[in-house]
Formats: sequence, C-alpha cells, structure tokens
Amino acid sequence: MPPLDAVLGAWSMNWPALVILIAAVVLYSKGLIAAKRRDIRWPLWNSFAFFFLGLGSFAALSFGFPGTYSHDLRWAFTLKVTSYLFVVPLLIGLGKPLTLARQTLGPVGAARVEAVLGHRLVRMLSNTLVAALLGLAMFTVFLTPFFYVLRTNPAADVILTLLVPVMGLLMTVPIMEDGAGRTSSLIVVEFIFVFIELLADAVPGVLMRLSPGILDGATSVLGNQPGWFPSPLRDQQLAGDLMWFLAEIVDLPLIILMFVRFSRSDKHEAKSFDDLSDEEIEALNRAHLGQGGRSLD
Repeated sequence: MPPLDAVLGAWSMNWPALVILIAAVVLYSKGLIAAKRRDIRWPLWNSFAFFFLGLGSFAALSFGFPGTYSHDLRWAFTLKVTSYLFVVPLLIGLGKPLTLARQTLGPVGAARVEAVLGHRLVRMLSNTLVAALLGLAMFTVFLTPFFYVLRTNPAADVILTLLVPVMGLLMTVPIMEDGAGRTSSLIVVEFIFVFIELLADAVPGVLMRLSPGILDGATSVLGNQPGWFPSPLRDQQLAGDLMWFLAEIVDLPLIILMFVRFSRSDKHEAKSFDDLSDEEIEALNRAHLGQGGRSLD
C-alpha cells in the first residue's frame, strides 16, 4: 500500500471533472439563492451533504490519489470508477437536489424537471433491475483485456468521468427522492431487484480477486514506478477486493431505504382503507372479484 505522504501529496488536473464540479456548484447555489428569496428554509445538512460529501468525494477521486494513479494501478482505477457509480451519487442524493429544484424553479421549471424525470431513458436507468444489469455489465468489462484500455486511454478516461457519475445519479437519486407515490407491492418488487444486485455485483469482484492470472494482459509494470507499487497480480487482487466491498456496502443503504419506504407506503395504504366507508369497501370488493355492480349476496 502507498505511504501516507504519497496519498496526501498526489494531485493531477482532470478537466472534465472540473467542468462537472463547476456546473454542479453553480446550479445548486442558484437553487439555494432562489430558496432564500422564496423564504424556503433549506436544511443546512442537505447543503453540507451535497457540497462536502458529494462533490468533495468526487473532487478527491478525480484530482487526488485515485485520479493521479488510475492509469497505473488497477485498484486506484477501480476505486475511482466504482465510487463514481455508487458512492458519489449516493452522497449527492443526500443533498436532495431534485427536491430543491422542485421547490425553487416555479411551475414551469418544476414541469421541466418532471418531464426530464419522466423521460423513457431516465425511468429505465432508475429502474432497480436495469441498474443491477448495468452495474454487472460494467464490472464484467473489468475481467477482460478491455480493462487495460479503459485505464490507459485518455479518451476513455474523459468518457468515464463524464458518463459514469451521471449514470450513477440517474440510477440513485430518483430512487432516493421519488418513492412516495409507489405502492407497497411495487416497492417489494424493487427490493427483490436490489437484493439481486447485491448478489450479482459481487461476482466480478470475486472473480478478479481469485483469478490466478492477469485478466487484462498487462503482466509487467512499465517505467520507473515507486517501490511501493504492488505486483500486477497483487494489484488485480486489490482491485477485486475494492470492487467487491464497495459494490456490496453501497447496496445496504438502498435496502434500508426500501424498508423505510415500504413501511411508510404500507401505513399510508392502511390509513386510506381505514378512511373508506362500508359502502366504498363493498364496492372495492365487488370490483376486485369481477362482479361489477352485482351484490355479493
């Protein structure tokens, strides 16, 4: 493992990441200014989570040690990309950017937000089954020689920096903020898919950890590398450990969120049934049994 001074002293410029950071800071700050003008009390915790936890982790991954050594170390690259997909979106979601946008953009802006969220692509990515398949497909690529291309090609690095965090946000934030209108039965189905993802995401990491050969074909370390650099096989094993750990640990908050949403939805549905009159309940029973307007007698 690298010494502490190497971790703290590593720094490199990542221009695509800088563009994303500036855009995110500007948009969220405009939302906070609009909230203040509308006398909306926005929780300080949400702002802290968005700026320091979400964008701060993205900056550390992009400009710090993982971004600096991601071309040379498999485990640094795996830490960066896996965190782009799972950790950063989860932390940004704690800032509730969708809620802030809905409360501050006005009717026209809020309608645009809903239109974007209702787009087929966004709804597909925020589906828990699709998210599980995308994560599995992405990590499976790490078991092929294409993993070397992703690590070393500058164009691939730009594409990953721009697309992976966005894909993670589309997968995570709608699930975190838009669960109020879903029935308990639908939440149970989503919970099953999240549990499948919990199991499926472990497979690439386990295979990478246990493989006796170098999967991407780069069996030698090129150039004058620091003495603390691991061997290619040990580097691959560390990458597998990180992929396995991060993919599993980040699914746990989503599972807890599913339980919370199920509990709230179940209470809401139970209250709605309690508020019905006897005649309305009888009408629902007739409709459920397919008897139309006929009496049960």
